[in-house]
Amino acid sequence: MNDSLERVLALSDIESDDLRQLLAQYGMELVLLEPDAQIPGSYWGEREAGLVGRRVYARPDTPVHSALHEACHFICMDQLRRDQLERDAGGDYDEENAVCYLQIVLADRLPGFSCDRMWHDMDLWGYTFRLGSAQAWFEQDAEDARQWLERHALIDARQCPTWRVREC
Repeated sequence: MNDSLERVLALSDIESDDLRQLLAQYGMELVLLEPDAQIPGSYWGEREAGLVGRRVYARPDTPVHSALHEACHFICMDQLRRDQLERDAGGDYDEENAVCYLQIVLADRLPGFSCDRMWHDMDLWGYTFRLGSAQAWFEQDAEDARQWLERHALIDARQCPTWRVREC
């Protein structure tokens, strides 16, 4: 088996400038830290990405899916929470599903990554979906998440990102 398929893809496996450019389209900044540095704003600690204001903090060993997930929290939350954001994105069940859906959509816009790789990494990392996999959820059970994103004008009817953050 390919070594990269036995583990989740880390930021060191892609061009970090590609992620930096993707986040910049949302007015966000990627702050790449030194290996083994403590990650500010990380909810789970270890190598998980951190979120403070408009900044996504990550190390070379931070999983790509984690950085995208935190960025999608920023994109999906309302302005009040965005203004006070440090570590805990909050949100409800519907918003969390929208975050997961959007991170899959954005995966195809990140060179060196893809929605197939996102599904794989989400499953490997331990995301749980009632249909058993991220791909099955996305393709068969995520209509409510897609509608949430469309209602908030974060994706269009073709599932393309609008490059906007949620408005009030």
